[in-house]
Amino acid sequence: MRLTDYTDYTLRVLMFCALNPERSVTIAELAESHAISKNHLMKVVNDLARQGLLQTTRGRGGGLRLLKPAADIRIGDVVRQTETDFRLVECFDPGHNTCTLTAQCQLKQVFWTAKQNFLAELDKVTLADVTCTRPASQGPGHALGGDVKRVPVSAIKRAAPRKTTANLH
Repeated sequence: MRLTDYTDYTLRVLMFCALNPERSVTIAELAESHAISKNHLMKVVNDLARQGLLQTTRGRGGGLRLLKPAADIRIGDVVRQTETDFRLVECFDPGHNTCTLTAQCQLKQVFWTAKQNFLAELDKVTLADVTCTRPASQGPGHALGGDVKRVPVSAIKRAAPRKTTANLH
């Protein structure tokens, strides 16, 4: 299974905001930091605002912030909202299934169970867990089960721009 670039960008926006809770983050800053088109990010930000996850402020001094605490944003919910197609194989789409093995095949059930387990695992993790911004009382890596060390945003090296042909919503 591969998540779309749109989901990747969505998670990056949320993570960047979680790592900078004391200030508003700009789309230009996100675009520069992640080497992503401002137009793509504007679509992502608009969707996140519509979902009630981001507060956006226009104009000079504007930007975006998390509307909910990072600990209240489950990664599984974000992925469900951004992924448009969980059909792992043709037979998941009854209207377009031409496989001649469907009546005898048990593989569909295996893939369905794997997808459910994948999403269930993502539901165990919050934005705070993946950004190490969980309150100290719950300890680092609370849901991840490990001793996760926080890396300051300034220490993250900018990755080379990714070429993408993703069809963004």
